[in-house]
Amino acid sequence: MMETALFYLFGAIALLSAINVVVQKKVFYSAISLIICLCAVAALYLTLESPFIAAVQIIVYAGAIMVLFVFVIMLLDPFSTSILGDKRKSLRYLAILLGVVVLAALYPILKSYNPAQAPRNLDAAGVGSVKHLGQVLFSEYLLPFEITSVLILVAIIGVVVLAKRQS
Repeated sequence: MMETALFYLFGAIALLSAINVVVQKKVFYSAISLIICLCAVAALYLTLESPFIAAVQIIVYAGAIMVLFVFVIMLLDPFSTSILGDKRKSLRYLAILLGVVVLAALYPILKSYNPAQAPRNLDAAGVGSVKHLGQVLFSEYLLPFEITSVLILVAIIGVVVLAKRQS
């Protein structure tokens, strides 16, 4: 019962923040909404008992990719003096309230997690293990993995070129 309620809660948070990414007029707030959406998806993975995928979601997407997005946003400087003067204290209180709600929702999950009770019904091939995931990623999907790394490198070079043009 509790897992179902948490699943729907984090699903609603992910859906609302994804909608906010699209409808937000300020790019920085849209990026913050995307970070919230990615963290909610990671919480969904936790409720589905997939802690590895949840950790990868946080580290790779909410961590590395969103740092890159925010870095590009800051380099392009979408903030002007008129926008900076538009700060609202109510947003701070809302953020604190939402943070407390998320922590309160995560507490029962984290408290009840016991690695000794994790499901161990993997077949002989070890499908689902980190070792198997690594073998598949670097054998069958090596080309898409390398193309993605080159694409990220091109994006970083593009950011440097844009930053040098403006200065």
